[in-house]
This record gives sequence, structure tokens and C-alpha cells, in this order.
Amino acid sequence: MTQEQQPKNPADSDRYERERAFHDARFTEDDRPSNRFYEQVHESSMGFVREAIDSLAPDAKVLEFGCGPKAEAAIRAASGGRQAVAFDLSPVAIEEARADASARGFGDRIDFHVMNAEEVQLPAAQFDAVFGAGILHHLDLRQAYGQIARLLRADGRAVFVEPMGHNAIINLYRQRTPGDRTSDEHPLLVEDLALGREYFEDVQPNYFGLASLLTLPVERMRKSAALVQRLDTLDRLLFHRVPAIGRYAWLVALDLQRPRSRNDEAR
Repeated sequence: MTQEQQPKNPADSDRYERERAFHDARFTEDDRPSNRFYEQVHESSMGFVREAIDSLAPDAKVLEFGCGPKAEAAIRAASGGRQAVAFDLSPVAIEEARADASARGFGDRIDFHVMNAEEVQLPAAQFDAVFGAGILHHLDLRQAYGQIARLLRADGRAVFVEPMGHNAIINLYRQRTPGDRTSDEHPLLVEDLALGREYFEDVQPNYFGLASLLTLPVERMRKSAALVQRLDTLDRLLFHRVPAIGRYAWLVALDLQRPRSRNDEAR
């Protein structure tokens, strides 16, 4: 974080440092805990992101928010010949992502930065698409939405995969695994999704992971992955027929289009 990126509010500064320290430590670990259920639901939701990336024009410019050590969206965009920019608050994540991109032959197509997502030091209205996974629920949403709207071109699109916070079973699981998350994160609520409409004319939530919660007791069993896939199909049917139950899903792929603000400053 450069001097210009330092937050004015000391409380924000403390929060950024907690987040940075947590993720630096997490990305340094060789043995990260694996949850097969989460991986399957995440894979399903990321399919939505991949389709969005693949639908972009070949000369589209893409930004990945909070890219982590894998920079999945940026590398997907680069693999299709597009130019990409990716950033993360964690220097460890950026070091790993840059090395991985170079090893795959995409190093010259992705511009990596260590940067704060609430105060992005990039010019306005230069991206056709912005993507992120598991990043918005760590941020001040007004700041984040404002930055995304500022950075997108008028016809741009943003897709973010985020956890939802309404399901009591999922929240119990979170309470039992506090070491897997930071103290400042806040899974999204329906009012958080609605807030996006202040910054985008078109806000569409796409939900993942509800009936598939039935596999949690057996998530370590070999057949659980196939079971999750079958229940994922059931989830899609449920969310289509009864949209109101989407709030109880594990994840949402939030599709944001037609940014309202064209100002250089975030709201």
C-alpha cells in the first residue's frame, strides 16, 4: 500500500492490516485445509464466471479484484488473448500469482499490483469487465461498489462470487471453524445485494449451494463430489422456481451491469 493508498480512518487502517496479515499467513501455508463441499459449490459458481469471461470480446480489458495466489479470472482472460490487470492486498498472493502466470506463459498479459480494493489506484472507465471471488464480503461495500462502478466502462460488467449470510446451518459451520476466516468479514445479506442497485442499473444474483448442504455430514466420503453435482442441478431448479429461497444459499454470483456513476471518485 503506497502512501496515497493509506486510509484516512485509523480503524480502516487496522482492518486492512488484519486482513493483510491473515491472508499473507494463509497463502504462505503449504497445507491449507480443504473442504470438498465448498470446493464443489465454488467450482459450480466459478463456471458462471468462466462463461462471463469467455463471452467477452477478444480485445476486452479485464480486472480481477482480490486475485489471491491463483488469479483465476485474470489467467482465464489472458488465456483467451485478452489483456488483464489483477491486484490483491496480500504481497504474498501477488508474488505467487505473478510466478504462476509467468510459468503458464501469460506473464506479459497480466499486470499485477499490491493494492487496496477500497481505494484502487487505477484510472476510471478503462475496464470492460471486473471479476472477483470471495472479496466483497471483506470490504466496505459502498466503497467497493463505488470503485467497481468507477473502473468499468459504461457498457461494462462485473461478476463477483461471494458467500451469503442468511442460512443458519452455514452460519453454525462458520462459528465452528473461526480459524478459516477473518474477524472482519461479513457474508452478504439481501440488503447488501440491494445496495448494489445504487451503483448499477442491473443487479442479478445467481445462487449456488442449498440442497447440496445435505452432503455436509458426508463431505469427506469419496462419493460426495458426485452427490454435490447432482444436488447442484436440483439447486438450480429450486432457485429458478422459488427465487426467494436464494438468500439461504451458500454462494451468490452477483452480476452487476450498467454502472450508474461515471465520476472519477468512488461514492
